[in-house]
Amino acid sequence: MDRIISMRVFVCAAADGSLSAAARHLGMSPAMAVKHVNALEARLGVKLFHRTTRQLSLTEAGSSYLEACQRILPEIDEAEAAAASQRIKASGLLRMNVPLSFGSRFVAPLIPEFSRRHPEMKVELGLSDAQLDLIAGSWDLAIRIGWLADSPLHARRLGDSAMHVCAAPAYLDRRGVPRQVAELIQHNCLSYTLSAMQDAKQWAFGPRGDIRVPISGDLIANNGDALLAAALGGQGILYQPDFIVGKAIQRGDLVALALDKPVVDLGGIHVLYPPDRRPPAKVRVMIDYLAEVFATALPILP
Repeated sequence: MDRIISMRVFVCAAADGSLSAAARHLGMSPAMAVKHVNALEARLGVKLFHRTTRQLSLTEAGSSYLEACQRILPEIDEAEAAAASQRIKASGLLRMNVPLSFGSRFVAPLIPEFSRRHPEMKVELGLSDAQLDLIAGSWDLAIRIGWLADSPLHARRLGDSAMHVCAAPAYLDRRGVPRQVAELIQHNCLSYTLSAMQDAKQWAFGPRGDIRVPISGDLIANNGDALLAAALGGQGILYQPDFIVGKAIQRGDLVALALDKPVVDLGGIHVLYPPDRRPPAKVRVMIDYLAEVFATALPILP
């Protein structure tokens, strides 16, 4: 039997002086009300009522238990109401885990407007390129860039981000412009260590990354902005998404290279959230806000 319902039956029966009246009050059969009280007495190992055919009265143990139930049940009701309100009203702390460069460039600037729309919410923005466990870390949602692994998490696509192979004009003037991916082995390639599509020894080309090309270079890093700074300084060739290098290419600080093999398909930008049939309002409004902004003014070069 549900212990909370049994407690409610007990409190109603004590107030009404009748199990039948308590049953009517709670919308159940008298027999079910009797089962609930019997279950409580069996669990506690004491009698809660003196019962006769005409009268129902509390035992000493029943009186003590009634005081406890009258204190506990309102607290449970309050807790349930507070939890239910989270699904209806956007309030409280929202914890978001976002890739470092993408988050600082494109998510952090969106927070002021979001906060104006939802003044009862607070946002914790966790910036990290590491693939942290959303549930174990108690994150409400995360943004992930790339192909998604199978998981119980729910996902909503926000947009795309193309890859570019590029370098500073000074580097290309000094070392020449590669035309084929096979020529990359002759160049200084700056690699991102957290990607399955590139490491210190090879880069992946082709839409699904099935073309593996050997490379070498004197810098590897776990952050795209660090590699961008090196490339802008003329250190080598970069293979990064356009949310990292797009503006630099647009300004002419980097030159996009046209090679003989297509770049890898990055797999898209997604917002992930725990599997919940009805996610809290704070999660829903942030997801809807991100989808709205990225759909109307995606801050990434085409």
